[in-house]
Amino acid sequence: MPTWRYSVELDPVKTVKASLRDVSMSYKATVETLRLIKGKKLSEAKKILEEVASMKKPVPYRRFNGKVGHKKGVSGPGRYPVKVAKKLLGLLENLENNAEFKGLDVENLWIVHAAAHKSFKIRNYLPRAFGRATPYYDQLVHVEVIGEERV
Repeated sequence: MPTWRYSVELDPVKTVKASLRDVSMSYKATVETLRLIKGKKLSEAKKILEEVASMKKPVPYRRFNGKVGHKKGVSGPGRYPVKVAKKLLGLLENLENNAEFKGLDVENLWIVHAAAHKSFKIRNYLPRAFGRATPYYDQLVHVEVIGEERV
């Protein structure tokens, strides 16, 4: 089994980690959604992701916003990344369970680090006419989240 490292080192006594590895979801949508929940309380971040998953609140797109339409309530380009929101909700549940196991107070848990990294690409082929084939790729994503207990 490989060992996974995190891109930041924080105090192991007050922090708790959770990660997803090699997940099939949009890298760009993941980056924008993580930007939305970083720096928030765990309960608030879960509430935001539930609203995104039910398409009630859009995620503002700041970096990957080419040809993205404006959404009401964002004052700019935004989307509803439902698949990403559902998978990140599972990741935050894992973070909460890790905090309970470690003995940290879940009510005072803040998300201090949230990052997405590109994993490898899975190559597939789409058969075309006259014996040709067009390749298409599925970009896998690594996601890491670190929560810190604040008093």
